[in-house]
Amino acid sequence: MVGREPLPDAETAPDALRILQVVASYYPAVRYGGTIVSVHGLAAALAARGHDVHVYTTSVDGDRDSDVPHDQPVMLDGVHVWYFRSPNLRHLYRSPDLRAQLARTVAEFDVVHTHAVFLWPLWVAARAATRAGVPYVVSPRGMLERDLIRRKSPWLKALWIALIERRNLERAAAIHVTSAREAEELANFHFQLPPVVTIPNGVDLDVPAASDGAMVDRLSVDVSGSPYVLFLGRVSWKKGLDRLVRAMPYISNGLRVLVAGGDDEGLRGSLEAEAGRLGVADRLVFTGPVAGAGKHALLAGAHLLVLPSHSENFGNVVLEAMAAGCPVVVTPEVGAAPIVEASGAGWVVSGEPATLGARISALAADAELRAVMSARGRAAAAARFSWSAVARDMEALYTSVSARPGGPS
Repeated sequence: MVGREPLPDAETAPDALRILQVVASYYPAVRYGGTIVSVHGLAAALAARGHDVHVYTTSVDGDRDSDVPHDQPVMLDGVHVWYFRSPNLRHLYRSPDLRAQLARTVAEFDVVHTHAVFLWPLWVAARAATRAGVPYVVSPRGMLERDLIRRKSPWLKALWIALIERRNLERAAAIHVTSAREAEELANFHFQLPPVVTIPNGVDLDVPAASDGAMVDRLSVDVSGSPYVLFLGRVSWKKGLDRLVRAMPYISNGLRVLVAGGDDEGLRGSLEAEAGRLGVADRLVFTGPVAGAGKHALLAGAHLLVLPSHSENFGNVVLEAMAAGCPVVVTPEVGAAPIVEASGAGWVVSGEPATLGARISALAADAELRAVMSARGRAAAAARFSWSAVARDMEALYTSVSARPGGPS
């Protein structure tokens, strides 16, 4: 049972909310990408504002469980994180213990926030909240895009939408999206939705200094020597690495392309084969997954970050690069592209290989312009995308849908 522990003293404490975040996986299972980072960034920032924040999640980490306590809260940056086992149907993160915990405790919360779709914990959380009369908010996290659904299990997902997801979305108190692109994709389904609210992801502004040589020593590859452009993220078809490899013959001055991320989809071999066919295999370097100090080291040393995605609801790495002062080149399909354009922190470029390669080369060759973009990116990240700013906006959304003062009665 969730205990009602005293809330910390804070300016917002008198109006503090009791908030439940539900997500299928969580730290330390970072293999599952940016949703974990975003959910924890939000949860920690809400806790810092005096709210009582709990996370219900599973311990699924590939074919094993994360080494965490189960069925009891773990404090992480002021957030109560509860891990539950998934004994079967692990690809859906099915967890009877999580469902039982929801049945016992969901009525104690002012608002429930689920993250992603097509996964078992999010379905049962919406059902439990509805039965208890607790308002819930849904963040699809980019998973409701028709192209994504067509490419992977389209019939199963269409059935899931018809039987489960549509009802979950239409019964929600609000839908949270991170970009205008995500809102447009969601509108294509023509559901009878509650209010759709756009609040971007945030970014950790506490970036280590670029001069911290110890960070470089922790990397599994040598980043010294010739300059490089950086791709940072999962090696996934939707990230557009095929575009980047085909653009490499048009990237001049011997620039290397460093690809930093896990290869859960097994694409590395085909990408390396394509690079070999194009005669650029010696300039394509895969580092494997990086996080923390390693990630900051790569951003600090890169001429620029490139995210050439075919489909991207937001693109957390764009904000991370901006906060680190690394200029960015993104394709129009990246949800954060308008942020890049408005802030002047980089360029939005067509994914056509010749154009993409030429623009990467041009920016890499212009140190003065990169310095200007670096300063603009840092300023925009600090002014508009700190987690504290994002938490304030999300707090307002929660209050508007809850029965607390300022919300509906």
